[in-house]
Amino acid sequence: MLKELTVAGFVAETSSDSPAPGGGSVSALAAAQAAALLGMVANLTVKSKKYEAVHEEMQKYAEELKELELDFVEDIDRDSNSFNGVMAAFKLPKETDEEKAIRTKTIQEEYKKAANVPLQVGLKTLKLLDYAGVLIEKGNSNAITDVGVGLLNLKLAVRGAFYNVKINLGSIKDEAFVADTKKQMAEALEKVEAVTAPLLEKIEAEIE
Repeated sequence: MLKELTVAGFVAETSSDSPAPGGGSVSALAAAQAAALLGMVANLTVKSKKYEAVHEEMQKYAEELKELELDFVEDIDRDSNSFNGVMAAFKLPKETDEEKAIRTKTIQEEYKKAANVPLQVGLKTLKLLDYAGVLIEKGNSNAITDVGVGLLNLKLAVRGAFYNVKINLGSIKDEAFVADTKKQMAEALEKVEAVTAPLLEKIEAEIE
């Protein structure tokens, strides 16, 4: 499994002629890194006596962020496996009209499943936005740049995941499904930009 590789191994496998890991898995990794960095800041806040007043709150955030981090790590392999169903569907028999109909229907179903995996990665990543804001406000100020790098990974994760959704949508004939999916992505991207821009500006102001 990709998640079991070393950092060097994952990078080497990404640059190889193997189709996986690709942009989808790398986007899931970015989401995991975003959650991990935010979790680190929460843990550093708990560790510091200076922030004793928010220790309980930060401990709760650290635990929640760890759950998200682990889920995103699983998404690294979920994404690389998501297209297997599409490839298998294309190998279905197509001799008779019935076989052709079944094959066409299955291909469409599998494309929807393949699109849904990165869609969910992108949508789940939005959960990190609230944590980032609180950590900037109440977290260990020595680690504020780590929140910033977490936010940059978050933005990459969402946009990268949605690239992988869009490339699958081009093969899906269900117009209602395509329209709804595009709407969800547009709303998510709008929220990401609206929330991250002022947070990153605040971080920049703090470190200037």
